[in-house]
This record gives sequence, C-alpha cells and structure tokens, in this order.
Amino acid sequence: MEKEHQIFGIRAVIEAINAGKEIDKIFIQKEAQGDLMRDLMKTIKRNNINFSYVPVEKLNRLTPNNHQGVVATIAPIRFHDLETLVENVLETGKAPLFLILDQLSDARNFGAIIRTAECTGVDGIIIQKQGSAPVNGDTVKTSAGAVFNVPICKVEHIKDAIFHLQGSGIKTIAATEKTENTIYDVSFNEPVAIIMGSEDRGINPSVLKIVDEKAKLPMFGTISSLNVSVACGAFLYEAVRQRL
Repeated sequence: MEKEHQIFGIRAVIEAINAGKEIDKIFIQKEAQGDLMRDLMKTIKRNNINFSYVPVEKLNRLTPNNHQGVVATIAPIRFHDLETLVENVLETGKAPLFLILDQLSDARNFGAIIRTAECTGVDGIIIQKQGSAPVNGDTVKTSAGAVFNVPICKVEHIKDAIFHLQGSGIKTIAATEKTENTIYDVSFNEPVAIIMGSEDRGINPSVLKIVDEKAKLPMFGTISSLNVSVACGAFLYEAVRQRL
C-alpha cells in the first residue's frame, strides 16, 4: 500500500472522513476500545464506509507509525455517480457496455480487470461499497494506470444498480456456471452490463434471481473454474467480437 494513500491515527481518520476525503477502506485493530474509537465507529457507520477488523500485526505491517489501532486508505481516484454516468453514456448514442463486480475482493484481480475493461471500451465499472476490493496502490499498479481512465461507481447495493440499469434499457448478463447457455449463445450487441462474481463464492444467489440472462464459459479441462480476471476478459472480448 502506497504511503501517500494512507492515514493513520483515530483522530486523523475521523477528521479525514468529516472533511469529505474519498476513504476507500479502514482497517481497525480487533478488540480496540475507548471513547475516541467509539466516535470513529459512529462516524464510519454514519458515512457508510467500508471497514474491517484486523490483528495489530497487519496494522504494524501497513505503517511503522503510531497508528493507535486504525489505518485508512484513501482512494487515488474520485468515484462516479451511477445515474449520471448511465445518462451520459446513453446520450452518446452508442450501445453501452458496463461491468458489475459483485464483491470481488482481491485488489490485483480488480486491477487486472480494470486494465482489460479499458482495452475493451467498457463505459463504467460498478462495485459495492461494502465487501469490495480496495482501490489502492496495488490496484493502480496492476491496472497499469487504466484505473484513471475507466469510470468506477461505488453503490450501496448491487441489486439496486441492476434495477437502475434494467430500467434504463440495459440488459444484465451474469457470468455463472449455473446455466446451459455459453457466452456464444447470448447477444452482447445491445446495451449490456456483464456481472462477475467474487473469487470464492461467485455471484450472490439473490443477484442471480434478478438478472436478464446467464452465460458461462465452455470448460474442457479438469479444473472447473478460471481466475475471475481471465474469465472477465473472455466475456469482454466476446462482446467486442460481436460488436465489431
């Protein structure tokens, strides 16, 4: 994690949140106590910021400074508003291509996906505030800087984002093995949002219930799944192939 994207210390983190800094994630020492820590937790919850409890060793690895049990990462980018982005893309007259990442948690996978998304002309990436991979130095590095070129939206709930896209005439296609359709059976020519799941659990079952279509990649080996960034690349390039 790059040090310039880091804030440590309870009061410093509270001040940063109140000042409207784009906080990506907060790491808090397990069993941390005290009035100031309670104030921090109230501020985190009021602003709906992504946080997790970690052992003190992790915080010590993140910074050699006196962290007081708290280290926050600042996103190196500004996030976009979903409704405004969808409106702007639709106004261009081209068939939009969006990517929804349902609780993808690995920063390097995220960076690799952003890089492929930029190469394939994706109009925007949608992630959930809670439980998603941080946008940190690793993400920037793995994306080869593409993170600065592809609009990223953080939403409260993936399902609400899907409903909004569907209401805007954008078809949602889930990447899942729970279907007979392969990516070669579905059309990516119209306005589309492709949904990729997390590395370990795939797409949330409640999300699968509301999508328009499901598609899988044909598999011929003994290992039954691909790395999510590789699978995502296959989906995006099938969209590109159909649209050429």
